[in-house]
Amino acid sequence: MRIENQLRFWIVALLLLVVALYFLRGVLLPFVAGMAVAYFLDPLCDRIEKLGCSRTWATTIVTALFLLAVLALAAVLLPPLEAQLVDFFGALPSYIQAVTAKLGPLLKALRSHLPASAAPSMSDVTGYLGRIAGWGADSLGTILSGGFALANLVSLIFITPIVTFYLLRDWDKITMKLDLWLPREHADEIRGQLREIDRTLAGFARGQATVCLCLALYYGLGLSLIGLDFGLALGLIAGVLSFIPFVGSFLALVGSIGLALAQFGTWQSVAMVVGVCAIGQVIEGYVLTPKLVGDRVRLHPVWVIFALLAGGALFGFVGLLLAVPVAAVCGVLARYSLGHYLGSRIYRGDTPPLDSGN
Repeated sequence: MRIENQLRFWIVALLLLVVALYFLRGVLLPFVAGMAVAYFLDPLCDRIEKLGCSRTWATTIVTALFLLAVLALAAVLLPPLEAQLVDFFGALPSYIQAVTAKLGPLLKALRSHLPASAAPSMSDVTGYLGRIAGWGADSLGTILSGGFALANLVSLIFITPIVTFYLLRDWDKITMKLDLWLPREHADEIRGQLREIDRTLAGFARGQATVCLCLALYYGLGLSLIGLDFGLALGLIAGVLSFIPFVGSFLALVGSIGLALAQFGTWQSVAMVVGVCAIGQVIEGYVLTPKLVGDRVRLHPVWVIFALLAGGALFGFVGLLLAVPVAAVCGVLARYSLGHYLGSRIYRGDTPPLDSGN
């Protein structure tokens, strides 16, 4: 088969795979989650296996320890988080009224310095707040119906551990089989790129997960210690969403200021909330992200945001999980292709030497 026909075949096969994944996106969540968990637990399973344990027993031990850790974390965090979220949505109308009352004097001062047509009125601010609250509720409903519907949630709870166990048990066999399918002439070069992809994904995911955990603890404890209602829930949500650049810190800042305006009676308390968020932003931008993540993914934040938005639009919550890994893989392949291009005659403009033979 000519190289052009082979290339055409694999391009068509890739397009068909993408189309199939798009139509099956509703059932992919437990399999993607199981694959991700197996990928991160495989090194630990390999270490236990080197101690003389069989692969099946090593897989059983690692999977059981992981499930126990998840259940313990859920038992500690979910009850207070659920209680705070329920109380927050119940108190949301009164909070909106309190915020508008606090902003009233500021709006009057602003209207005195602006033309009447340009100055916002209290009804405008109330409408904006109502639309923001409605947008948040609609977004939450979309996520719940698209990514965490009841069937998907049940499958995530019961199917993901099974998928994780079987993938983790057969991980080495799967990788060996895939290695045998590589074209022999280019096998070493492909392995090199796969190792680079593995280093990129593992370094970024572990570093970003650590950043999210640290920020969730910081925001949750910091906002709770200064007495902000629902500070724990807001801090945990902001920390988890920190894997999207600027979203976690922006949510913590806007949400905490809104809650502080509704709850506290003095601007000094609001300033304390702003200080906690500002310190969190400094810690994230100058300590955690440079030290734990660095340039492992080697993608510009704008491209990360685009990948997350595109993945969420195409595949919902599964797309959010896969967006950064897919973007990182594309980045590795793009840098590899660019390196070949920069070393080619097309870039240099060289012409092959004329044949001096007769």
